[in-house]
Amino acid sequence: MAIKLLHAAPATSDTEQPVPRWALRVAYALPWLLLPSCLWRLPFAFHFDMGQLNDAPVSPLWITIPYVFGLSVITELVALFSIGLVRGWGEVVPNWIPVIGGRRVPAMAAVVPAVIGGLLLSAISVWMVLAWVGVFDRTEYENGWWQALAMVCITPIALWGPIVLALAYAYHRRRHPARGQRMPS
Repeated sequence: MAIKLLHAAPATSDTEQPVPRWALRVAYALPWLLLPSCLWRLPFAFHFDMGQLNDAPVSPLWITIPYVFGLSVITELVALFSIGLVRGWGEVVPNWIPVIGGRRVPAMAAVVPAVIGGLLLSAISVWMVLAWVGVFDRTEYENGWWQALAMVCITPIALWGPIVLALAYAYHRRRHPARGQRMPS
């Protein structure tokens, strides 16, 4: 009996048109890509500075703990919602949702928020890269090890915007085929 180390990719049969394999893989990888930055920020909730040299006033724990944990949870939830751009529940609202369950999702209702979010996230990525190269003031660290750990954990966030834009483009192409092609009913 052979041991399978990698599982098979999920079926794409729940979408009207086939999903490009790259889009499926990237959508499922996005939450894992953002996980290091979510974990990096958790110690800040308890006022552990992770090697940052910072003289900013410290907020009380009853504010920082829910804020930082909430930000990490929201980051992961938004990343998980991007999977809807490659799955059937991004085309038809699941039946278990009251009132609107079973209705078709208008393509633009998914594409427009994804493009706006992708553009905003890309702008943040550009700002982050400009800060790293010294155009803006950047955070100073106690030593190079803390800075290296921060870069390894935070850098994948720079890919979030472009990934969401690519997924939105693939979703739009799938839901709006080229002229002359008919979508199956």
